[in-house]
Amino acid sequence: MRFGFYARMVGEFIGTAFLLAAVVGSGIMGERLSGGNVAIALLANTIATGAALVALILTFGPVSGAHFNPAVTIADASQRGLPWNEVPGYIVAQVAGAFTGVAFAHLMFGLSLFSASRHARSGISQVFSEFVATFGLMSVIWGCSRLRSTAVAFAVGAYITAAYWFTASTSFANPAVALARAATNTFSGIRPVDVPAFVAAQLLGAAGATALFKWLVPAIPESARDVLVQRDVESG
Repeated sequence: MRFGFYARMVGEFIGTAFLLAAVVGSGIMGERLSGGNVAIALLANTIATGAALVALILTFGPVSGAHFNPAVTIADASQRGLPWNEVPGYIVAQVAGAFTGVAFAHLMFGLSLFSASRHARSGISQVFSEFVATFGLMSVIWGCSRLRSTAVAFAVGAYITAAYWFTASTSFANPAVALARAATNTFSGIRPVDVPAFVAAQLLGAAGATALFKWLVPAIPESARDVLVQRDVESG
């Protein structure tokens, strides 16, 4: 079955919206129920996000490729898996979906639609963490999509679950996620002023992993359209 451009954009929008609803909603719930224990709140946030990623990639992968991430989309296009003229549509759908997911999470927990975050995430260690987090994410995506495509959804979910804990930044690894989380003054938020450095580090991390795997597994361009989940979709 082939999916048209607009169907893929809807898939990216809905998938990214649910991803952010999971990230922000579980952060709010975890903080409310943890009794001030930040480790327990983060654990709740981590498990919900990783599980949601697996489910959403399995659901929307056959439709749009389940990028949910501008860095993934740009990397895919750079390897000829996606026409460059479709990249703006993917990114708009992802960013719009991300903000929609934040709004839905706020509404579910009785908060205002948006609120600028005051959660500081600045400094060299945080920015470097985002480079590492995104480099690792793209390495998992490229390696699995070429060598073990049926495991991609589980590998991505497992990686993000782990990276929440081994990176100082809790592994945003996604420019759309970083932008939208600036609009939530809750557990998972990030100050708007800290977002540009995060996004720059994420894009550099994605570029580095893409360059590495283009050399490490040269056949990747042949399967770049299956960057997340194998799908029978004609690009263009």
